[in-house]
Amino acid sequence: MTKLRILVTGFEPFPGAPYNPTQPLVARLIKLRRPALADVELSGHIFPVTYSAVDRQLPELLAKHRPEALLMFGLAARTSWLRIETRARNAVTMLWPDADHTRVRNGSIAGGADAVMFGPHTERLLRAALAAGIDARTSNNAGSYLCNYLSWRAIEATKRHDGPRLAAFIHVPPLPRDGVSRQKGTARLTLEELVDAGEAMLMEMVKLARSAALKSA
Repeated sequence: MTKLRILVTGFEPFPGAPYNPTQPLVARLIKLRRPALADVELSGHIFPVTYSAVDRQLPELLAKHRPEALLMFGLAARTSWLRIETRARNAVTMLWPDADHTRVRNGSIAGGADAVMFGPHTERLLRAALAAGIDARTSNNAGSYLCNYLSWRAIEATKRHDGPRLAAFIHVPPLPRDGVSRQKGTARLTLEELVDAGEAMLMEMVKLARSAALKSA
């Protein structure tokens, strides 16, 4: 029986964020063993925070794993809740260099549309995250750095006949490096809570991808 393939990605640390919780999150998610995942092949990847890495590695990953769905995570250092991005903006910052100190010379990614949409499945991911008991909200602004850039490239990939059927990008808040302690007076998530929410969204992506596969069969 052909397995349903899901690719889960995160990012390495980057300037201003020496600890990126998407790394342990992805590691935990791809090791999940659940009856509902018996026919699912989970793959994981951590992107360096550079434009060249996204442009090189994303096509390689899609060709290698041929995922039906792509679930991507990134760090939103100034947000205290989970953000399910609904779109990617046609924007890239010219102010902040990437981790290779590369500064782009054009403030847009491509000609044409101002933004491209992930699709209505983002609402189902939001409900899944909320059901896990955490503060989660949809967002229509993925920024203008690598998270937005990867989102744009992933949505582009879903438009191709050999690309994934679904893609989603989730911004996670910063976590304490030990994964468990909370700052006094804050509602900061723990790693365990983040993994629970990530699992809920992953399970929803599995359902969505399975449904999409059946419709196209």
